Amino acid sequence: MNRIKEKLQEDKKLLSLYFTAGYPAIDDTVSILTQLQESGVDMVEIGLPFSDPLADGPTIQESSTAALHNGMTTEKLFSQLDGIRETIHIPLIVMGYFNPMLQYGVEKFCKRCQEIGIDGIIMPDLPLAEYEAEYKEIFEKYGLINVFLITPQTSDARIQQIDAASDGFIYMVSSASTTGATSGFGNSTEDYFKRIAAMNLNNPQIVGFGISNEETFNAATTHQKGAIIGSAFIKHITKNGANSVASFVETIR
Repeated sequence: MNRIKEKLQEDKKLLSLYFTAGYPAIDDTVSILTQLQESGVDMVEIGLPFSDPLADGPTIQESSTAALHNGMTTEKLFSQLDGIRETIHIPLIVMGYFNPMLQYGVEKFCKRCQEIGIDGIIMPDLPLAEYEAEYKEIFEKYGLINVFLITPQTSDARIQQIDAASDGFIYMVSSASTTGATSGFGNSTEDYFKRIAAMNLNNPQIVGFGISNEETFNAATTHQKGAIIGSAFIKHITKNGANSVASFVETIR
């Protein structure tokens, strides 16, 4: 069974962390992954840096720019992750944008992910219809779960479509904005969390965007299976260094 599916079956609220590969320094990727696992994080999203990350706010954009300047490429990331399954056992998801994947070659990209032991892919700019028509068979051939995003503005009909096409979890964007920490969630966001929970979808939901501390993590997981923290973690390692992972995770739960 795919590691994501196994993790989703656990009777706990899941904490997923996002970091940008090759940041703060190009060779920090494996060290950060190791620290995240040792700190008890349930899943990790490895950000493949891209020059035009449309869904990301300033913090992740800046980390992507720095990683690219450090020399991070798709091939460099794959070479860093070779053999990672000898030590890392939690689910790993590559989050990025479709342009680098297309340039690398979609099937070649998916094949390398399988060889390394990647469990899933998040490509916010890969449309559902195009995925189903052109790439679904390739993803499935290499055992990769494609994670789709929904927002508060996504219609119920569209959510049902995404649920039917999903085979892991749905990435539930907390607000109609780019990534980045907020001070908390208002009533409209809480209503959104409740509304999606009441739909009784086949796939569990994990909330992202605006999760930055224990309070927002708990709020996001009251009705959903888990939550993803990105920008707040990037800010932490920017300030405190790549060896400060445990001290951040301890503040969440």
